[in-house]
Amino acid sequence: MADTKREIERKYEASADTRLPDLTRVAGVAAVLDKGVAELDAVYYDTPGLRLAADGITLRRRTGGDDAGWHLKFPVTTGIRDEIRAPLTDTLPSSLSGLLRSRIRDSELKPVVRLLSSREVRHLVDGDGTLLAELSVDTVLAERLTDGGATVSWTEIEVELADVGDPALLDAVDKRLRKADIRPSEAPSKLSRALAETGTVPEPPKKQAKPKTAGDHVLAYVHAQRDAIVELDPAVRRDLPDSVHRMRVATRRMRSVFRSYRRVLDRETTRPIGVELKWLAAELGVDRDREVLTERLDERLGELPEELVVGPVRTRLDTWSHATEAGSRERLTAVLDGKRYLTLLETLDVLLADPPLLPKSAGKPKKVIAKAVRRDHARLAAHIDEAMAKEPGSERDVALHESRKDAKRLRYAAEAAEPALGDPAADIVSAAKSLQTLLGDHQDSVMARTTLRDDLAVQAHDAGESTFTYGVLYGREEQRAAKDEAELPAAWAKAAELSA
Repeated sequence: MADTKREIERKYEASADTRLPDLTRVAGVAAVLDKGVAELDAVYYDTPGLRLAADGITLRRRTGGDDAGWHLKFPVTTGIRDEIRAPLTDTLPSSLSGLLRSRIRDSELKPVVRLLSSREVRHLVDGDGTLLAELSVDTVLAERLTDGGATVSWTEIEVELADVGDPALLDAVDKRLRKADIRPSEAPSKLSRALAETGTVPEPPKKQAKPKTAGDHVLAYVHAQRDAIVELDPAVRRDLPDSVHRMRVATRRMRSVFRSYRRVLDRETTRPIGVELKWLAAELGVDRDREVLTERLDERLGELPEELVVGPVRTRLDTWSHATEAGSRERLTAVLDGKRYLTLLETLDVLLADPPLLPKSAGKPKKVIAKAVRRDHARLAAHIDEAMAKEPGSERDVALHESRKDAKRLRYAAEAAEPALGDPAADIVSAAKSLQTLLGDHQDSVMARTTLRDDLAVQAHDAGESTFTYGVLYGREEQRAAKDEAELPAAWAKAAELSA
């Protein structure tokens, strides 16, 4: 079983002659306790091409100290990483290997660096003895396990915030250390320093050149969505908040842009990729859609006066909500470990390495891209007019749902166009997003009414429970949908004006 810790730390250069300043002069620090010396032995693993190091990820197996085991670290921002730990075993636990799948694919992980560290540990505590931060002075010997086995040694200082510590404490400690002429380390991690000083370093990700052509702008957007899918993969596996939704949106953005810019990227190549992206979005949405609907119904139920809640309505809703929850995380993990998903990632890599550009891709962005946005706007206009011409009811509901998809398509096309077109595209993004939200609320109302009528009320009736409250909720959802439809002309008028 793996557990996660948010690691917030600062690193500093040091030497055998470095003397620490009196850190009890830092506000809040009452004492600095000597906790002795720990001898640490860590072996770091990576692919032959050092893919993990290139992405700022570290994987190590460490013995010694009070946290022996496997440690996997993902960068969050400068000085902050999420450390996921697993017990000490001879081989990498599956709980960690899966989190690396989107990056390493079928590559083999091998030992690349061994670090032997003699760590002098000090605890910075407050007046109650509560740990605020841990300061360590590490004397490090690094041995390269590839590329000739070179070695290098250095001394560094680490200051890591305790779980209950205030991040402002690190700023105060930093100020005291700098006054003592102790300077921050240029290396973000021990591994990066060891690699840099013992041989081959990971090839940095290629920087995207400033887009010049229409093709450049579209590919930059596609590239960003591919990166989002890869980077969100571990978060989805860890069931982090909003991660599934964000990965699903990335698949939709890419698929939508393939369609919008079909005169830039060859649809013969992108169409089958779009099919796979649609499949992945559907797999990601299996539980997400029910989760959103549950939140809506729960909120609507909470708005009802107590006298209108007849019977075990909330219990019935909870039972319905959790009916398919068991095993859902395992199912999604199996999808992300499956060949179909990994093949999709490989296909996206190939697409970006050798993009299927059409002649229009070499055109001026403001001409080619603007035309694509206008085309999507015209498509949305036609569908909204068609939907509003229908009588209220199921046919209009379906037509408005299709219009919502078109609003998303316009929004994503404008997002890709924003670097080229500037504020006009940004305004379209904002207007299309508002329209999408309105139409999304309408569709959620449609789905809520279907669930209330066909699932919850039927189940309650079969169990001999009152169905009164489900009817009340159904009526309120009808009113909400009618309100959305009444607001649609004004919202559409704004989007139409900006897209003109």
